[in-house]
Amino acid sequence: MTLQLGDVVPDFQQASSMGDISFHEWAGDSWVILFSHPADYTPVCTTELGEVARLKPEFDKRNVKVLALSVDDAESHKGWINDINETQSCSVNYPILADGDRKVSDLYGMIHPNSLNNLTVRSVFIIDPQKKLRLTLTYPASTGRNFPELLRVIDSLQLTDNYQVATPVNWKEGDDVVVVPSISTEEAKQKFPKGVTEVKPYLRMTPQPNQ
Repeated sequence: MTLQLGDVVPDFQQASSMGDISFHEWAGDSWVILFSHPADYTPVCTTELGEVARLKPEFDKRNVKVLALSVDDAESHKGWINDINETQSCSVNYPILADGDRKVSDLYGMIHPNSLNNLTVRSVFIIDPQKKLRLTLTYPASTGRNFPELLRVIDSLQLTDNYQVATPVNWKEGDDVVVVPSISTEEAKQKFPKGVTEVKPYLRMTPQPNQ
């Protein structure tokens, strides 16, 4: 089954570096970033997990839980975490799923045999508190991910869930946003008292409403 945006993501029970996880229960009312790695003790993955540990306060501020996955076992994860902490000057303080039986990898389509045989590619899933899939990205094993971009996407999703706006190209927190096409300019001016600039009838900009 291919997961598509808007789908409720599969629940699962799996071991991790911090004990067994029942995914939907563990996620609770939080957003979740689930991201996979080809294997433990690999160089690009080591830098990625260190960066996520350093960014953990930023994820916490946004009510986001982070959950990594590799097909190695929990004991291997624990040894690798020691290396990550040492080499990346961090403290890995989130769980890494031990998906030795490929149960989660298969559920979420993380194994692409024509890319990496029996190993997970660099998949990313952003999941909202209703357990719905909101974003998916897949990177090749040779390319490390850009986690500040994932924070930017979460900022956009959380903003646009609450206001009738969308975020334009290269948007970042504090920039102007786009008024969605489904409301008229007159209605937009009432909803967004900071002002609405009509560039074209279909392209209206307004300051970020929650700033």
